[in-house]
This record gives sequence, C-alpha cells and structure tokens, in this order.
Amino acid sequence: MNDQSRPPRSASAATGQNASRPAWHPGQWWREIRLAIGFFTRLPFKSPPGQTAEAARAFAIAGAVIGLIGSLIYLLAMEIGLSGLLAALLAVAATVIVGGALHEDGLADFADMLGVRGDRERKLMVMRDSRIGSYGVLALGFSTAIKVSALVGLGSPWLVAGALITAHAMGRATLPIIMRSLPLARASGLAVDAGKPSAAATYQGLGIALLIAAFACGPGAALVSLVVAIVAAFLVSEVARRHIHGYTGDVLGAAQEMAQLAIFINLVALA
Repeated sequence: MNDQSRPPRSASAATGQNASRPAWHPGQWWREIRLAIGFFTRLPFKSPPGQTAEAARAFAIAGAVIGLIGSLIYLLAMEIGLSGLLAALLAVAATVIVGGALHEDGLADFADMLGVRGDRERKLMVMRDSRIGSYGVLALGFSTAIKVSALVGLGSPWLVAGALITAHAMGRATLPIIMRSLPLARASGLAVDAGKPSAAATYQGLGIALLIAAFACGPGAALVSLVVAIVAAFLVSEVARRHIHGYTGDVLGAAQEMAQLAIFINLVALA
C-alpha cells in the first residue's frame, strides 16, 4: 500500500451536520460506506471528505463489495463454460483491478523491506521506493498462486463466491486493530492521513465482517475466518514492530493480504 498512492483526506472536512449525527444514523452509515468504498476501490463512487479511519466499521462492507464483484466474475466465467482455473484467475484479477492493487502494492513493499539489510531508516526508505525488488515479486507471485489454487480447490462455484466475499470483508476489517495497537512508523504518508479509528468502530467493524462471513460461508467457517484473519494480521504487526517500530500504509496492505491468504487456506481445509 504505497503511502503516495492515495490523496490525503482532511480530518476537518466533515460538515458539522455529519459530526452531530448519531453513530447509527442512516445518513452517517451511508457517509461511512461511501468513504470506505471511495478509499478501498477504484469504482466511480463519489467519496465524501474525511479521514479513512472515520469509516472503520464500514471497511468490511467495502471489502465485501470487492469480493462480490470477484464472485460475479467467477460465476459468469463458469456459466459460459470456462475452466475452474481460468475462472479463478479472472476472479482474482477482477478483485485486484477493483481494489486498485492497493494492498498488493503494500505486500510487495513489505516483502522488500524484510529482504533488505540495514537499520530502521533504510527499511523505511525501501518501503517508500516505488520500484519493486525480488522479494516483492516473489511475494506477489506466491500470493496470487495461493489465492487461485485455493479457489480451484474449493470447487463449488457457491463456495468460491462465499470465500471471496469472506476473505475480502474480513481482511479489511482487521486493519483497524493494527491502526490502534501500533504507533505510526513515520510522520507522513497514507497511514498518517488515514487517522486512528475508535475502539467502538473497530469492534463494530469486526462484528459486521463476522455477520457478512456468516451469510457468505456459514457461521462455523465465519468464526474460523475471524480467528485466522486476526492471527495473521497480528503476526504481520509484530514483524513490523520489530523492524520499523510501527506501521505504515504498506504494513496495513501486507496485513490485509496475509489475512486473506490465511482465510482462503483455512476455508479449503474446512471444505
């Protein structure tokens, strides 16, 4: 998640009317959903001004939208007679395109950071570099291969659709946990512009992700997905704490991708 890949948002840009609305007001919900979808996707969706963290409880909804689009592409590909492998490749490609490769970029930069020798400042400099190294290429290659293989392994089109929606919703719902538990690694960048989510919004977002996953793949699989997503995100955050003493937008992108991979692998095991 390159720190320069999204324009900064002003914390003071929200109107007084929005600020005074109750948390569960329909208008406030709609604003947060627009803000989350506007940030996490490349859809032609007008996003209101504000910090991304203000929409933390809607992160899962934005992820579900991306997963749903991938699911529709997969189901359409299967309907016209394409192979399961080709349908899975098209579905994964669709989610990457809709998401603007935001998190894939973060995974690549995070992997390059792990592969470089040097102190904290050197590692942060590598993460900010727009070029991709060998570790980043390998990380993206293995990540894509695991996703496609998992979807092919699930077999049933409806299991695949549920897995895509669950992984994308749950993966993004884990991000506020890192944003709250780690300090910022640098004083500028995408993560700084995003702000810090509240505890209430973080827990509400996880609850919404769990509900989405329960509908998409069943209650049992949803609980497993929640646990493995949190564990994966926690492991990435601990690596970031050790190497750069905090988080950046790239760390969040890597955490989301690793959470997705953990969910896909566990859903295949459950199936």
